Amino acid sequence: MSAPREPSFRQSVDLMFDRAVKVMDLSPGLEEKIRVCNSTYTVRFGVRLRGQIFTFTGYRSVHSEHMEPVKGGIRYAMSVNQDEVEALAALMTYKCAVVETPFGGSKGGLRIDPREWDEHELELITRRFTYELVKRDLINPAQNVPAPDMGTSEREMAWMADQYRRMNTTDINASACVTGKPLNAGGIAGRVEATGRGVQYALREFFRHPTDMAEAGLTGTLDGKRVIVQGLGNVGYHAALFLSKEDGAIITAIIERDGALINENGLNVQAVRDWLTEHGGVKGCPEGRYVEDGAKVLEEPCDILIPAAMEGVIHLGNADRIKAPLIIEAANGPVTAGADEILRKKGVVIIPDLYANAGGVTVSYFEWVKNLSHIRFGRMQRRYEEGRNRLLVEELERLSADRGLGWTLSPNFKDQFLRGAGELELVRSGLDDTMRSAYQAIAEVWRSRDDVPDMRMAAYVVAIDRVAKSYRSKGL
Repeated sequence: MSAPREPSFRQSVDLMFDRAVKVMDLSPGLEEKIRVCNSTYTVRFGVRLRGQIFTFTGYRSVHSEHMEPVKGGIRYAMSVNQDEVEALAALMTYKCAVVETPFGGSKGGLRIDPREWDEHELELITRRFTYELVKRDLINPAQNVPAPDMGTSEREMAWMADQYRRMNTTDINASACVTGKPLNAGGIAGRVEATGRGVQYALREFFRHPTDMAEAGLTGTLDGKRVIVQGLGNVGYHAALFLSKEDGAIITAIIERDGALINENGLNVQAVRDWLTEHGGVKGCPEGRYVEDGAKVLEEPCDILIPAAMEGVIHLGNADRIKAPLIIEAANGPVTAGADEILRKKGVVIIPDLYANAGGVTVSYFEWVKNLSHIRFGRMQRRYEEGRNRLLVEELERLSADRGLGWTLSPNFKDQFLRGAGELELVRSGLDDTMRSAYQAIAEVWRSRDDVPDMRMAAYVVAIDRVAKSYRSKGL
């Protein structure tokens, strides 16, 4: 008897979609409309580099335009292909719906290893790719708004925004054509950390619900929980840093492409990141014990497993050996549909990707709104808030003095209370509120319906229902 075949990433997304729509009252036509990818553009362009012409292949896929603009990152990786981009675009549709950002789903990719090119070469490649997309309105503040993804960062977004502006010199909203830009190029405070911060807020909300924790056999708070993080890129690094520094979690293992580090007493996340940046891998890092086979470390005992790198790292081949009772998907699609079924039967609770890593698109939404309003958050009200708070503190201190009460406010309280909210505080507040509200919507479906046995299915039901309502309002 042959072993069961592992579904592809795109097949996994479709299988998870199918599970959800089976318990929903959708017409076959509307179900198909939501499922299919509206369009995918493939571009092949040449760039003269190193004395010769190199041809690159890129994609931009639009899954759903139930709301516009459509939103989704652009990744640079040799693994980029049409199926992957379309699967990621579908996930973006559902992700935006879950956290109620007014976007449809899109995704892009360029088949390139960015480590093979120097900065100037990457800029030339990025600008030409941008040109090819912009002239077809596949980058546009009102129609299609990219963001960073694997292999790209705020640097590439700045190049893209500048290229768009060069081609649309009279567009006053040009800065809103992409998000994830540097602060000095129209970005927003807190965007770089946003996806990792969203993972932290998602876990905090999970641990506020004892009934949900009991499903995973967990109690208490995040303090002291043993965590394994796979992938110390932007998302994994910030999630691990915040969980260890602010919530008392113990990062017992970090898995990277060249192996893993283990330290049962807890790894210093910043020190590991610094080593990784300098040496390109974790081998030789003195912070923990090195294990060459990093994939095996996914199977080590822990309380929380955070896959934060590539899709499909937990699959039919290793799912039955995963010991973590709680998995939070910081990456897109790290658990295949086949593995998901095995883990569910084992009683593992999975906080799904379309919710868990939605912090990035949430703060991208804030950045887009900032660019359209042409003013940073907090600029109008921050000092007014400080003045009002100061009046209250001074009045309390006057009353104490007049009536001989003899009490004073602690300096720490006064400093915190008197400080008005700047952009970073407002962004974090908005992200926290978004992650809480989205979790509660998912948990409500999960707890109240016998035909929805897990959080992933609940998240898909919430997302598909919102997309369906949007299409119905358009007359479909």
